[in-house]
Amino acid sequence: MTEYKVKDMSLAEEGRDLIDYAEKHMPVLMHLREKYSKTKPLKGMRIAGCLHVTKETAVLVETLRAAGAEVAWSGCNPLSTNDKVAAALAANNVPVFAWHELTKEEYYWCIEQTLKSKPTLTLDDGADLIFTLHNKHSELIPNLYGGSEETTTGVIRVRAMAEDGALKYPIIAVNDADTKHLFDNVYGTGQSVFDGLLRASAILVAGKTVVIGGYGYCGRGMATRAKGMGADVVVTEVDPVRALQARMDGYRVMKMDDAAPIGDVFLTATGMKDVVVSRHMKKMKSGAIMGNAGHYNVEVNEPDLLALSKEKKRVRHALDQYETKDGRFLYLLGEGRLVNLAAGEGHPSSVMDLSFSCQFNAMMWLTKNGKGLKPAVYEFPKELDRETAMMKLQTMGITIDEWTEEQRRYAKAYNEGT
Repeated sequence: MTEYKVKDMSLAEEGRDLIDYAEKHMPVLMHLREKYSKTKPLKGMRIAGCLHVTKETAVLVETLRAAGAEVAWSGCNPLSTNDKVAAALAANNVPVFAWHELTKEEYYWCIEQTLKSKPTLTLDDGADLIFTLHNKHSELIPNLYGGSEETTTGVIRVRAMAEDGALKYPIIAVNDADTKHLFDNVYGTGQSVFDGLLRASAILVAGKTVVIGGYGYCGRGMATRAKGMGADVVVTEVDPVRALQARMDGYRVMKMDDAAPIGDVFLTATGMKDVVVSRHMKKMKSGAIMGNAGHYNVEVNEPDLLALSKEKKRVRHALDQYETKDGRFLYLLGEGRLVNLAAGEGHPSSVMDLSFSCQFNAMMWLTKNGKGLKPAVYEFPKELDRETAMMKLQTMGITIDEWTEEQRRYAKAYNEGT
């Protein structure tokens, strides 16, 4: 097995500084590291991970190793790897295969390298590792205790595999944990998408019309941040309940066809392809900016944009300008990939503290229970969800009420009326 492959090992010291900084903002994960570093409950486990190589991910990787696991890692997005962090992990003897601006072939080569470790557990973001394992390395499946999936798009696809009978080992839907999607997706995505947008474009958000494609947890977070920065927010949806909720939250709701001529910024977070396509782009005003916060680069149809254009050029970091054949200028953030990571640093460490504590606990739970599970998608255990939330509150100096014994009895007393 190749030891590692990263862009530049001379960046390792800078990467270590970033990891040390992240650790100071991830107290729950660091508590778990301290708790399990002596007993090493993950000893004997080999974890193949495919998740954005950021300073926060490095804290997770090193916590898994402190608990006894052997870890091999690749990035889950060609544009999201921080080369400094990747070098720091390699310098710490982590078999990491990731660098910024991977080609598609290089991306899957990196995943293949992690599977040479013959994993007993998988940890995924977007399910590309899960797909690769099923499609090309099914001989490894009998060794697996289980895996976890980090993001909405990946969970949707793994559930589709399970429904078709194609899933061959158990997967925990970490994304569906309350301490993940209610915080990472809402507050993390809400803030980091606009961080990426501003780094790439330097626009003033106040006074702009921002169109949010999709009103799931990520879309809600983005809409809230856009409104707070002074934007006029429009939401597009296919789900009537979410569309109604967006309207009740104070946003205009309409079809993308109707939003296209009035939007200044278009941000998608649906997990579905072709949310913004040629017919929408033809209606957009000159200067419109498009970006995507969904996992794959298919929500804004970049081939359609190219077909409408006579020239494309990079004008700022992570911002491409397309001069259309009719003389307009349209802009695409981060090549249509995750704007918060392609153009920024991703979520703040303090919110990833929750998500990655869930990932750590999922690995622990699967180590104990995975071999007895049928191939299916499993919920993150509720008791671990509550425990993670309580630990986070404690690190924030917050205490909460508890039921009295009388209240506990009352909650179960079905014969008490008015």
